[in-house]
Amino acid sequence: MQDTMLLGLEGIKKTILHGGSGDIPKFITGAKVTFHFRTQLCDDERTVIDDSKVVGTPMEIVIGNMFKLDIWETLLSSMRIGEVAEFWCDIIHTGVYPLVAKSMRRIAEGKDPVDWHLHTCGMANMFAYSTLGYDDLDELMKEPKPLYFVLELCKVQQPSEYNRETWAMNNEERLKVVPVLHGQGNLLYKQKRYQEATLKYKEALICIKNVQTKCLLRMEEYYEVIEHTTDIINQHPGAVKAFFVRGKAHAEVWNEAEARQDFSRALDLDPGMKKAIKRELAVLSMRLEEKNQEDKNKYKGMF
Repeated sequence: MQDTMLLGLEGIKKTILHGGSGDIPKFITGAKVTFHFRTQLCDDERTVIDDSKVVGTPMEIVIGNMFKLDIWETLLSSMRIGEVAEFWCDIIHTGVYPLVAKSMRRIAEGKDPVDWHLHTCGMANMFAYSTLGYDDLDELMKEPKPLYFVLELCKVQQPSEYNRETWAMNNEERLKVVPVLHGQGNLLYKQKRYQEATLKYKEALICIKNVQTKCLLRMEEYYEVIEHTTDIINQHPGAVKAFFVRGKAHAEVWNEAEARQDFSRALDLDPGMKKAIKRELAVLSMRLEEKNQEDKNKYKGMF
């Protein structure tokens, strides 16, 4: 076991448990990363919350594909193939873990990870936000804690090294592939290959649904974060990291004023967070600038 190393980010410590082989792979946008993970509490028992090896299936993510726990991309990008490493992560990086874990557990149980959101609305939605459906995740959501992530990097495939299924595409790519799938379906239909044509049409519809539900899901999840961190702040007005996490959630749903206010409050409570907050404000400004430009291009020439 190597000594603990600090990564170039606040609130992360890394300990290599088993060395990997070769150079660190290229973690470029579109690369598919396959890995096992174990999530543990920072208690004396190192209580295990989730373990992909118990489920029996490794985790797969695509770099740059808006995975909700983006810190995992950072952690994995420091690893070699075959390496096993333990990462201690402060709550500035783990605040949304309960929401991510809920989706992963539903998938492992053979359930639709977005079904809960799609069939819950209105007044029912307000009550549903009080629970994630798992007692341990509810507890972690009410009282965010630092976590240990034990990661084992199995494989990294560059974009040209695997056939990208629709789940591995971003929203823009999915929208581009819809007319292609529709055209393939039409061709198969003309050839009287009706079953194959139906599958192509279905895949096109799934792409459209995924674009719609993915946006809806992310928005609702960030509003959950805002609600839960607000409860924490109401009970503990000096909870600096709750302000930080809520600020990040506000930024994700384009609440600029609220995000800046929360980051400012976090900085007042803990000047030591200046570097992290400066980085988040820079990201917020960049995203707002990109959004404004997209809006200008979208409505250009309409009036």
